[in-house]
Amino acid sequence: MSRVFNFSAGPAALPQEVLEQARDEMLDWHGAGMSVMEMSHRGKEFMSIAEKAEADLREIMAIPDDYKVLFLQGGASSQFAMVPMNLLGGAVGDLSGRADYYRTGSWSKKAIAEAKRFGNVNVVADTESDGKFTTVPAEGSVNFDSDAAYVHYTPNETIEGVEFPYVPDTGDVPLVADMSSTILSRPIDVSKFGIIYAGAQKNIGPAGLTVVIVREDLIGRTMDGTPAMFDYQTHAKAGSMYNTPPTYAWYLAGLVFDWIKRKGGLGAMAEVNQRKAGKLYAAIDASGFYHNPVDPGCRSWMNVPFTLADPALDATFLAEAKEAGLVTLKGHRSVGGMRASIYNAMPEEGVDALIAFMADFEQRHG
Repeated sequence: MSRVFNFSAGPAALPQEVLEQARDEMLDWHGAGMSVMEMSHRGKEFMSIAEKAEADLREIMAIPDDYKVLFLQGGASSQFAMVPMNLLGGAVGDLSGRADYYRTGSWSKKAIAEAKRFGNVNVVADTESDGKFTTVPAEGSVNFDSDAAYVHYTPNETIEGVEFPYVPDTGDVPLVADMSSTILSRPIDVSKFGIIYAGAQKNIGPAGLTVVIVREDLIGRTMDGTPAMFDYQTHAKAGSMYNTPPTYAWYLAGLVFDWIKRKGGLGAMAEVNQRKAGKLYAAIDASGFYHNPVDPGCRSWMNVPFTLADPALDATFLAEAKEAGLVTLKGHRSVGGMRASIYNAMPEEGVDALIAFMADFEQRHG
């Protein structure tokens, strides 16, 4: 078997060590005589898996005790609705609650569109220019509504490769972050946030799981008429087991958390991730053949878009890259060009292989 270097934005590559452990435990988890897929979510075997996964996540992220950690379904897109339904107050349909939103890319645009179904959305910053997003507002340049229920932002825009180099200071207004494509890539101060949510399929595990980290004082503010499954309090009281959770995805996430601990934690992840991104951007910038459109101060560590000098060569680049074992490099259809997603599980040698291929391709086609 020959493994490729998978640069997919999500579902993304998983650590090979994790996949090998899951393979070895597939038919018989720790002598249980059955797969994790077959276990009752309320049985002692799976409860031990769930408890360890949460404990490990709390440890590696240094999550304070006054935060709940929820393992949910629905992806980050469901959180676009759950956040306003849980924080705006009032009743579903009255649109009286107010929230501030940053608009810095495709995913924040979607979050805004969904939030407008439930309340009054104030876009405090919009960085779109000529249909493109290539930067974020300067730190301290945004004025917030002191009466807003929360401020929402997307620290890393997966599609455009734009990343905030800072955490906005929102004062007493809770800060909500869609960290789907940046969570676990570096240490963060969780206490600066009211809610952090993330789809699993980039840095946590397989698709189907969403992690929500929510400060306890923000639970129980749900709009009247909110369905039980969209109420954080429902899941917090039930230990994320109000219904059958995505058990196998939860198990695999736990293996990833344990892998991060073995690798030295989020500080070690950050060191490698910064080095991977730095060398790839350096190769792009040193070339007259490749170009990255993002403001250098706002470039993503996780998602690196780039274009070729001649777009007619895009298909050839992708085909030759695949032959070289470098796959899923095609850029999002709204941006074009290429995109290399280099999450935690992408080894440094994968980035080195991409850089070497790009140099060779430029020499032959430039």
